[in-house]
Amino acid sequence: QVQLVESGGGKVQPGGSLRLSCAASGFTTDYYAIGWFRQAPGKEREFVSAFPWTGITSTSYADSVKGRFVMTRDYVKSEVYLQMSSLKVEDTAVYSCAADLKFSNDSSAWRYWGQGTQVTVSS
Repeated sequence: QVQLVESGGGKVQPGGSLRLSCAASGFTTDYYAIGWFRQAPGKEREFVSAFPWTGITSTSYADSVKGRFVMTRDYVKSEVYLQMSSLKVEDTAVYSCAADLKFSNDSSAWRYWGQGTQVTVSS
């Protein structure tokens, strides 16, 4: 059974930084896509960042977070991280880790989800 467990959310002032973690377990293959999505109150879930495939070092980012967010992956621990810097009020959302055997920037295409972690950017 695939499980994704996020941690690291919280409240931060504008311009601050937070680091999210996602621990993945239960995959029977090492080859899967893993990424981050977020959902703000009253808005649809949107793509943030993803590793499209195991072994590919390049990541995909939404335009709204490029240059501010960095996603990394620890293959030994089966964890991914989202380092968020220069945070803005509009980054406030529930951030969720997602995984599946293939990549898509459409959240409805991903089968496996974590419980989500709240990120609040406010002064």
